[in-house]
Amino acid sequence: MTNPYKSNTCDEIVFSSFFKNHSKALRNFIFYKYGDKDQAEDLVQEAFIKLWQNCTTVPIEKAKSYIYTIANNSSLNVIAHQKVVLKYQKDFSGFDKTNESPEFILEEKQFENKLLKAIENLNETQRVAFLMHRIDGKKYSEIAEELSIGIKAVEKRIHLALFELRKEIENFK
Repeated sequence: MTNPYKSNTCDEIVFSSFFKNHSKALRNFIFYKYGDKDQAEDLVQEAFIKLWQNCTTVPIEKAKSYIYTIANNSSLNVIAHQKVVLKYQKDFSGFDKTNESPEFILEEKQFENKLLKAIENLNETQRVAFLMHRIDGKKYSEIAEELSIGIKAVEKRIHLALFELRKEIENFK
């Protein structure tokens, strides 16, 4: 007895086409949600590897949902691990911080860290909409369609994100 899904998802041409069509969007989704590009790329690869390993049980119609769920869950696992690592580093910091670099470079690095922290502190809905607009250059209508929300909701999320970022940067000065 043959499995009807095997000819679909397990077909290398179908799988390759599916990968090409969805890998960038999945990477951007994970990057926007969690803020680490390298981690996002790794998690996308892992999600597609798991899809390939389970191609006989995952129909192509459900593959998109499957890879997003796998990548999101893997991200949450990585974040939980990072929290443990950061707690350990905070408690046992052995880094020697010197003032050997020029003042401008130091200030620039501090500002960059502050900006990244401010973006990280945005709530998820604001951060995702903001990064999709500013990094991907997507129009409000495209963002609204991808997130299944109205254009006004996208406008409000981006406006609130900018407001929060301005507030954080003003506090930095």
